[in-house]
Amino acid sequence: MRLRKIASFALISTVSVTCNGASAETLASALAQAYVNNSGLNAERAGLKAIDEGVPQALAGYRPTIAGSASYGINPFTYEEAATRSNGRVVEGSTTRSTFYPGSIGIEVQQKLFDGGRTLNSVRAAESQVLGGRATLLNTEQSTLYNAATAYMDVLRDTAALNLQHSNVEVLEEQLRQTQDRFRAGEVTQTDVAQAEASLASGRGSESSAVATLKSSVATYQRVIGHLPQRLAPGAPAIPLLPKSREAAIATALASHPAIRANLHAVDTAELQVKVKTGKLAPSIAASASASVIWDDDYRKDKTIAAEAALAASIPIYEGGLFYSQVRQAKENVTSAHDNLEITRAQIRQQVEAAWADMESSREQIAARLTAVSANEIALAGVREEAKVGQRTTLDILNQQQALLNARVNLVSAQRDFIVATYAALSASGKLTAQHLSLKVPRYDPTRHYRQVRDAWGGLRTPDGQ
Repeated sequence: MRLRKIASFALISTVSVTCNGASAETLASALAQAYVNNSGLNAERAGLKAIDEGVPQALAGYRPTIAGSASYGINPFTYEEAATRSNGRVVEGSTTRSTFYPGSIGIEVQQKLFDGGRTLNSVRAAESQVLGGRATLLNTEQSTLYNAATAYMDVLRDTAALNLQHSNVEVLEEQLRQTQDRFRAGEVTQTDVAQAEASLASGRGSESSAVATLKSSVATYQRVIGHLPQRLAPGAPAIPLLPKSREAAIATALASHPAIRANLHAVDTAELQVKVKTGKLAPSIAASASASVIWDDDYRKDKTIAAEAALAASIPIYEGGLFYSQVRQAKENVTSAHDNLEITRAQIRQQVEAAWADMESSREQIAARLTAVSANEIALAGVREEAKVGQRTTLDILNQQQALLNARVNLVSAQRDFIVATYAALSASGKLTAQHLSLKVPRYDPTRHYRQVRDAWGGLRTPDGQ
């Protein structure tokens, strides 16, 4: 039963799950740990850094390109002179062997002067992708914090449920003992004993299932938050952080939800890509300059030094239809991006509506289940008293005990559902962020890496030293 002590929650009352211990981990501190440790969130941050690199890559279109060249060769040469006859004498031929070492070095600089706006629009598209990546990161942050809040409340709920099941087993064990005593005294029959034994076996099975459920929740907690739960304080609903009404939540979400912002930037990027592809049909102008040194044998002796500067223009006439197809494709991507934006807006509205309805429903469920717990406690006490005078059977007591257990477990679930629903409503509104929650943790700055690499002209190492 060690799992029942993992979070030290120990007791379930008719009102709330409680936890003892001044050093207990709070829901806010668990969210802060997830903000720092969650692997999925950290992977999204690394992915945004990769997106940042698209801007300096696009800016490279404004910059010159420099290329050097060098060559060195070995050219063995053999000259054979045939024998000749001179004045009646034969002059033997000769063979001359020599080796030449030709080589060259050169450098060339090219600079684009005009490319139909491709570089300009590529930079703008890359910057739009960065903004979209930041919005996606914020949306991932929301999902992570919601999953962390859910995992936290699941552990609280499942530990409280396990405590209830354990207490129920203890009650059923005592009920069986009393029933056996009454059987020996002739007050009840063997059937009553069998009913008590069956209820105890069922209770132990339910306790075993509660242990398995808690183990699963603990594993999820560790995966999402980054460590095992130890001492968890009761969770609190996020009501103070929510918009004042359902309508206000919808308006807030449609205006600033990060998923919608990410899709808005996707539309901008798609429209800019149309301009990039159209720019391929425009003429381009580039300047170039080169210098080279060429020698046939020894660069210290005979060599040729050449320098050249040129201005070249290129006008695409026909590329097999490739550029035209790319423009049409880019335009279709714009249509798709607009459609995805409308889909996302509809989904966000639906999520707010659903989350708000769940929150209101779970709040009402708490009140109803509190009433059920109170009524079942009164009923159980009455059944026990009536059983003493023979008006109720052992089965009546066992059934009422099970009804009270179910009511208490349902109350715990309702309390958990209400708190989780408030975080779902906050997430659907686009406000479940470390900043809005005022988590006590250093904020991740998504612009820092961008500023470090945007104007970099070279370098293989990343800003963090990789």
